[in-house]
Amino acid sequence: MTTVGEALVHLLESYDVDTVFGIPGVHTIELYRGLAGSKIRHITPRHEQGAGFMADGYARATGKPGVAFVITGPGITNTITAMGQARADSIPMLVISGVNQRDSLGKGMGFLHELPNQRAMLQTVAMFSHRIEKPDELPIVLARAFALFASRRPGPVHIEIPLDVMALPLEGAQREPSDAPVPHASTETIAELVRHCLSAERPVILVGGGAKSAADGLKVLAEKLDAPVVATTNGRGIMHKHPLLIPASPSLKAVRELLADSDLVIAIGTEMGPTDYDMYADGGFPELKRFVRIDIDAGQLDRWPAFMPIEADAKETVGSLSAALPDRRNGRGGEERAKRVRDAAWADVGARIQGQVRFLNTLRDTLPNSLIVGDSTQTIYSGNLYYDHDRVGGWFNAATGFGALGFGPPAAIGAALGKPETSTVCIVGDGGFQFVLGEIGAAVDENVPMIFIVWNNQGYQEIERAMVDVNIDPVGVRPSAPDYIKIAEAYGVPAERLSDIGELPASLLRGKASNSPYLIEIDEKLVG
Repeated sequence: MTTVGEALVHLLESYDVDTVFGIPGVHTIELYRGLAGSKIRHITPRHEQGAGFMADGYARATGKPGVAFVITGPGITNTITAMGQARADSIPMLVISGVNQRDSLGKGMGFLHELPNQRAMLQTVAMFSHRIEKPDELPIVLARAFALFASRRPGPVHIEIPLDVMALPLEGAQREPSDAPVPHASTETIAELVRHCLSAERPVILVGGGAKSAADGLKVLAEKLDAPVVATTNGRGIMHKHPLLIPASPSLKAVRELLADSDLVIAIGTEMGPTDYDMYADGGFPELKRFVRIDIDAGQLDRWPAFMPIEADAKETVGSLSAALPDRRNGRGGEERAKRVRDAAWADVGARIQGQVRFLNTLRDTLPNSLIVGDSTQTIYSGNLYYDHDRVGGWFNAATGFGALGFGPPAAIGAALGKPETSTVCIVGDGGFQFVLGEIGAAVDENVPMIFIVWNNQGYQEIERAMVDVNIDPVGVRPSAPDYIKIAEAYGVPAERLSDIGELPASLLRGKASNSPYLIEIDEKLVG
């Protein structure tokens, strides 16, 4: 007899799932019945929030949905933070949890891990949440989840399986066919957009995380339009070092002035959220003339109205638009505009941030084509303001959108597991690392080839600075930190503390050569 739990594993294999993250519990052991004999590897984090963040990092690195198995009650409440981050950044994540037996739900009888209404809670965060009431629902619901990941704005999906359903028989479950359509721009829409492009004298392109799949086509489009390209945080890595690229936040004055002066702005795969476009919360983002939005999600288009909203896949639309445009117009005005803005934005950020960006540049150039995964810490904030990465999708962090502290280390572990052939570096502050210190153990268990960089400023310095800036006496911003070298040694992880920032390249190369977890601690005073 094949049970629901065994059928779940079989079905996940059919969707090319090769890794799940989870902590087994009495409420999920039936989900594990077929796991040992499958091709799916199981990664055990030290906390369910870590399971969610690992699934997130794995998804960003591989482009495939990250999958987590978590228990009823506290397991799913621990995971909901990671689901919030995944929703904010449109990351495909499948969270499969248990729930108490069907006849007990909603009765408040005091069963183990009981919640008043677990699914109702998850529905507020997930793209959708479904309870499997009967075994034959499982293939249909999984098909719905993977169709969403492939055809619409992705995000976290939750499926809960009651304890009395997990062990029920489900013979012959097969992957359901799915023909969910991907929205596309009509020929008439492309023709209208071409007319606007040809009449524009000062076009600009904005790219977000939803534009990553269109990276190659964007270069062609930008060159044909002679248009500067402004990359948001999740768009970094697109058109690395290209003379039309502006790898600076649209929250900066120089970038905003460029946008205000433009007569056509094409935004591709960006939600126009304030953590990118109004980072300083000054309300100074300009009104845009002839604003065009290309986004796969109709809801996103409704939230920031545009002169021309286009619900469509970014890669296909960029390709169609590029093919319909003539070759590049005469002159290099776009490159000159981009250079002026790059120079002005660099001056805007100031000496302290410039020093931290140079640190990031050294890291990138020492370990080219790396995945740099960040927590909410000073160097990451600086990089989000101004930094040009050399890998599409290789710069991501939790300092925008949902902004969860503790994201960086487990997300980096998930990314490194998904792309073991690629150098993965996690940048985390001494405060944020303490949220998830135990996840070093998960990295050790799997011998994950990655480098933890601990940016040590003895507390929550970014918050302390924000308090001082508005004349608040700092409180609660100096939590004591452990000796991270000793922590690493306790886990058997090689570690070093830099005494000079000039040692960074050699230290990074030692970390890479170890082909295992490696920790480097840096006092922020070394960078300035």
